[in-house]
Amino acid sequence: MSSSMLNSISVSVSDDDDVTGRMRVRVRHKRKKPGTRGRPDFCRRIVRKAIRWWTVLLFLPAIALLLVESSKVARKPQGEPKLEPVAVKESTGNLNRLDPITRVVRGVREPCLKMLGPEKLQKLEFPASAEPNVPVKRVVYKSDSGEHLAAGNATLLPQYAGGARFNLFTGNQTLYERGKSFKVNETAVVHCGFYSENGGFKISDDDKNYMQTCRAVVSTCAFGGGDDLYQPIGMTEASLEKVCYVAFWDEITLSAQEAEGNIIGDDRMIGKWRIMVVRDLPFADQRLNGKIPKMLSHRLFPEARYSIWVDSKSQFRRDPLGVLEALLWRTNSILAISEHGARSSLYDEGKAIVKKHKATPEEVEVQLNQYRQDGIPDEKRFDGKKALAEASVIVREHTPMTNLFMCLWFNEVVRFTSRDQLSFPYVLRRLKMPGLNMFPVCTRKDLVNSMGHKRKVKPLARTN
Repeated sequence: MSSSMLNSISVSVSDDDDVTGRMRVRVRHKRKKPGTRGRPDFCRRIVRKAIRWWTVLLFLPAIALLLVESSKVARKPQGEPKLEPVAVKESTGNLNRLDPITRVVRGVREPCLKMLGPEKLQKLEFPASAEPNVPVKRVVYKSDSGEHLAAGNATLLPQYAGGARFNLFTGNQTLYERGKSFKVNETAVVHCGFYSENGGFKISDDDKNYMQTCRAVVSTCAFGGGDDLYQPIGMTEASLEKVCYVAFWDEITLSAQEAEGNIIGDDRMIGKWRIMVVRDLPFADQRLNGKIPKMLSHRLFPEARYSIWVDSKSQFRRDPLGVLEALLWRTNSILAISEHGARSSLYDEGKAIVKKHKATPEEVEVQLNQYRQDGIPDEKRFDGKKALAEASVIVREHTPMTNLFMCLWFNEVVRFTSRDQLSFPYVLRRLKMPGLNMFPVCTRKDLVNSMGHKRKVKPLARTN
């Protein structure tokens, strides 16, 4: 190739080639954000320190709490009295509970016993009699002719010296007299306990004088030492001035309670209860002795217009005037008693009594056969309510009609079994009792705290 040709060839040199080469060699690194460098190293140092000093860190909260409590103690006034531990007697179950019992009615929760407020309770007075128009105007109680035989602790009529429960306290009610007693007349002549002065159930003259001062009374009894005495609660000062609280004991209960440290004071009181020690009880069956103050309060308190009976296994916990207003006066009733919680038929109740060994099958069968013979149906309702009652609480006005009812009821438990649930519906149907308020079970639960029986009842010791 000639030199002229070489000289005519031009070589282009571009700056781009040089830039490209440099970019291939140069590696660009992503710039790190400021502040991130060194953070992992810092965290690792913290972890190492914590592992090294973990025992110190564990006790720091406890030390801080101790310092706080020490500062509180230092700030307390020096004159503040020192509190000493007080030994509190442990209450049993429901004792001294005052919280109301409630139930749901049509989707709304309401109290089972609707009492007046405290201000209205303080102003309550006894109203005019609420007894409806009934034929019974007067009740005459039969008494003895003076003929009797002494048999141990009970005084028996000659016809019943063979071991029946009729005695000089009850009188000898024949079946004819029994049937006649249910035929209501303006004047009723009936057996009603206290048949003879020699019949037993002796009360001191001082106690009799006290009972004659009572216009309204809450009463209970514990014969045979089976139950403790529970002080009533929930009453107003006004009711304490108008209502007597009387507990009937026998000598067995007196000894049992004295052993527990419950000593009758010089005023014959224990707390709010006037204690009356009854001597010469008429029955060997202590349950039957207990029916006397339970059913015959109109005979024990001749001047009283109202009475509330509470079984000894329960603590009365409501104002008595408020109870009278809620269960009698407001409903225009003369007798209030709880419906039975489990059964409605007296014949079903008879089966339950036998099953629970509360009475022998033979004596229950005698009673039920008599009731069938007298035309008492096996019906579970009477006038729209349960035909069976639970009689641990009885609220009543002492009128001729209620007095007659209680006399006839008492005669039934003497003649047959002492299980008064069996005889209540019988007397109710035979007498066609007006003015009756059979309140629901939850109302009874609001009236009392149920404590249960504490010990086995001791029978009376008989001497020949």
